[in-house]
Amino acid sequence: GSGRELEQPEETDLNAEREETLFSNLDIFLFSLIVGLLIYWFVFRKKKEEIPEFKKLETPVPTTRETSFIEKMKKTGRNVVVFYGSQTGTGEEFANRLSKDAQRYGMRGMAADPEEYDMSELSRLPEIENSLSVFCMATYGEGDPTDNAQDFYDWLQEGDACLDGVKYTVFALGNKTYEHYNAMGKYVDKRLEELGAKRIFDLGMGDDDGNLEEDFISWREQFWPAVCEHFGVEATGEESSIRQYELVVHADMNMNKVYTGELARLKSFETQKPPFDAKNPFLASVTVNLKLNKGGDRHLMHLELDITGSKIRYESGDHVAVYPVNETAMVNQIGQILGVDLDTIFSLNNLDEESNKKHPFPCPTTYRTALTHYLDISNPPRTNVLYELAQYASDPKDQENMRKMASSSAEGKALYHSWVLDARRNILAILQDMPSLRPPIDHLCELMPRLQARYYSIASSSKVHANSIHICAVVVEYQTSTGRVNKGVATNWLKNKLPCDNGHKSTVPMYVRKSQFRLPFKVSTPVIMIGPGTGIAPFMGFIQERAWLKGKGKEVGETVLYYGCRHRNEDFLYQEELEEFERTGMITQLNVAFSRDQEHKVYVQHLLKKNKEHLWKLIHTESAHIYVCGDARNMARDVQNAFYEVAEEMGGMNRTQAVDYIKKLMTKGRYSQDVWS
Repeated sequence: GSGRELEQPEETDLNAEREETLFSNLDIFLFSLIVGLLIYWFVFRKKKEEIPEFKKLETPVPTTRETSFIEKMKKTGRNVVVFYGSQTGTGEEFANRLSKDAQRYGMRGMAADPEEYDMSELSRLPEIENSLSVFCMATYGEGDPTDNAQDFYDWLQEGDACLDGVKYTVFALGNKTYEHYNAMGKYVDKRLEELGAKRIFDLGMGDDDGNLEEDFISWREQFWPAVCEHFGVEATGEESSIRQYELVVHADMNMNKVYTGELARLKSFETQKPPFDAKNPFLASVTVNLKLNKGGDRHLMHLELDITGSKIRYESGDHVAVYPVNETAMVNQIGQILGVDLDTIFSLNNLDEESNKKHPFPCPTTYRTALTHYLDISNPPRTNVLYELAQYASDPKDQENMRKMASSSAEGKALYHSWVLDARRNILAILQDMPSLRPPIDHLCELMPRLQARYYSIASSSKVHANSIHICAVVVEYQTSTGRVNKGVATNWLKNKLPCDNGHKSTVPMYVRKSQFRLPFKVSTPVIMIGPGTGIAPFMGFIQERAWLKGKGKEVGETVLYYGCRHRNEDFLYQEELEEFERTGMITQLNVAFSRDQEHKVYVQHLLKKNKEHLWKLIHTESAHIYVCGDARNMARDVQNAFYEVAEEMGGMNRTQAVDYIKKLMTKGRYSQDVWS
């Protein structure tokens, strides 16, 4: 401050002192500000350069995500885009196969999740020369779009988009046993045409009740020649297997960076953070695990999962999704046969730099974790897996057979059907029965489909059990024609989840999937519930809920249950609870069909026809809601036919009118199904 003192010699000491402090404060302030700005500028400028680097390492999807698939296609020189609507991964798998195929015709393809892109950009597709869009669309539940295609579906419905000049084709994935067979694929196919797009090949229909793989191969076999003709391109004759990922083995890896079964975020099983969903499941502890049946050779179980503190909410009728784990013995045997150290830490990195999918499953991880948590090793493999693995069979005969099974020739299809599907051979069985086939484990891991969550109808009501989710399921176990015992992945894993395992709590990674299976809005509306076997599950929740409402003094309508099992003294599930509910008038009518307790088989549909007067009164005059849960293949269809007959006989209709009547109930939401095959 000496300079200032010289300028103002006449100030009093006091003033000078006050000014001294004032100025030094201002100095400090200015100095700090400049230093702050410098630091800020340096750090910020540095940070800016580092961000992409850091993002690339941490998250597979950068925040500045490209939502324009058109820009991405232009940037990477693609002209074929294959969108998939997929719930269990099959649609995605087919899309990947088609986008890889494109290379053989001098075209370049990319598979795309419609949820990740702005689908209104579809109208811009003609900006790319010789461009084509393919849609592999699965149907879920009651003719609904899959979760990842919901926004696309909404956009198509609202759409007044102009898709002139857009070329497309659709392959639909569905199941014939369901009411709305391939509804989503059919809708997309029809709607794109209405909006002006040009279909260059017929809609493909895949039926999972038959042989979805075969349907796909046959369609694809005709699809590519049509593409060649349309665009004037020719096959390059390269049938070679093109690796999609490259293997990186990590010699000295920090174990904190290695995935051990989590689905998205590292350590998400150790530090749990809501909200919980498909990518971030909640580890619920098992509090109850009972065998429900008193006899017979099956194991029917009742499990209770504790969701305290998870903030998870559910409604009666929702589904709980659980992520199972493959059997240790199978994993070890695969490792043994392939002579691999399963604890090797590795990554599979996408060779296509631009792909949103950096790895086929969370990486880095170990082969043991991949085979245990991430890959489906228990289902018979699809033909593309056999085709790509064929090159590793040292016996030319084996090679030929594997390629033949993947072809669309009648002989090849028959061989695949008998040797793989009918014999229910999984990848382990194939390796055991083909000693010359010894693929590198990393290529096997690249080709196997992802292990999927399994959905179960929730067997409880959140009004009564707010912090607990109940599951009722039958353990799947059967002998195959090769003498092997195949076990259902999820049910056998759940069966062994005991509430207290050596002092540890058993946990199950899970989340809740909302469903359309809902009790009527008005409590006084009667309900007719039909659920044989484990189809009883959602109805346990429905009945608990109506009992709770009645306890609150509400006027509850008739609650009628049709249940079926094999023998009264063997597999009458929840017998005590159901009979108690009937005794207290909570179930106004309990009708049970014991199919094998007498000479001739008696099923729920027989009981329905016996009670046609009562049923018709409930449906026709009291606007009852009908619910059907359980096996789609036979039961759901037989029950529907029984209702047609009731409408014919009691409503004096002909068959066409009766069918129309019941279908109307479905569209009004008064006839709901929760079925599986």
